[in-house]
Amino acid sequence: MNLKELDPGSSPRAAFGARLRSSREALGWKQDELSARMGVSSGHISGVETSRKMPSLRFAKAADVALGIAGTGDTFERLWREMQHGSLLEGFPEYLGYEGRAVEIRVFEVGIIPGLLQTPEYAQVLANSAVRRGVITPAQADERVSLLIERQAALVRARPPMVIVIMDESCICRSVGSESVMNAQLDWLVEFAAQPHTMVQVAPFAMGELRTFNRPVNLLTLSDRSVVSYVESQTQGHLDREPTSVVPLLTDYHQLQAESPSQAASVAMIKQLRKGTP
Repeated sequence: MNLKELDPGSSPRAAFGARLRSSREALGWKQDELSARMGVSSGHISGVETSRKMPSLRFAKAADVALGIAGTGDTFERLWREMQHGSLLEGFPEYLGYEGRAVEIRVFEVGIIPGLLQTPEYAQVLANSAVRRGVITPAQADERVSLLIERQAALVRARPPMVIVIMDESCICRSVGSESVMNAQLDWLVEFAAQPHTMVQVAPFAMGELRTFNRPVNLLTLSDRSVVSYVESQTQGHLDREPTSVVPLLTDYHQLQAESPSQAASVAMIKQLRKGTP
C-alpha cells in the first residue's frame, strides 16, 4: 500500500496509522528511527502506519513516549482506547487516560457497585445482561470486562492513587448474578476498604434529600492538583476540566462524604448484608 492508497477516513485503524506517519514525518524521522525509539521493529511500524496491523495498547503508549506527547490530552493511547472501546459513552475513553494518571480518585455510584470495585464475575453478569438486551455485542461485552480489569490493574503501582468511593445503599442491596457472585462482591468491598489508600462509605436510604448527587459522578485530582470531572446519564457521558463546573461538584462530594456514615459503619453495614441480617 502506498501513501496515496491510505485513506485516514476509511477506518479508525487507518486514522491511527495516518496520524502516526504524519507525526513521525513532522519530526523528520524515518521508520527506523521511530522503531529504535519505541523498541519495535520497523516492519511493525510500517504495518501500523498502513493499517495492515492493529496497534496494541503497549504500542500506543510507546508511541506517545517516543513522540513526546505522553501525558497530554491528545495521545495515541487515547486514540487507541476510542478505537477499541467504541461502545463506551462519549467522554469515557478520554476520562480513562486521566484516571490512569490521577493521584486521587473520587467516585459516587447509584444502583450498581462502582466499576473500580467490581469483581470480574460481577462485571461479567452486567455485561452479559447488556448483550441479552441487545445493547452491545458479545465482543463488546468481553471488551468491557477486559477494560475494567485493566483499569483496576492500573491502580496497583509503586505510589497508588487515593481512591475514595461513596455508594448509594442501592449498590449493595441490589442483587446482581447468583448468590455466590454477590457474596464474593460484598466480601471484596470489605477487603478493598481495608487497604491503606482507599476509603469506602455507603450513603444510606435514610439520608434522603441530604444525598447531593442523583447520578454517577467521578472526580480525578491530577498531579498538578487540577481536577477533572466525569458525569454520566443513561445515554451520555460528559468530561469537564473547567474549574467553574468542576469545583461545585467537588464541594457537593465533600458535603456528601461528611453526611455519610464513616467507613467503619459502612463496612459494618456491608458485613450485615453479607450475613443476611437486617
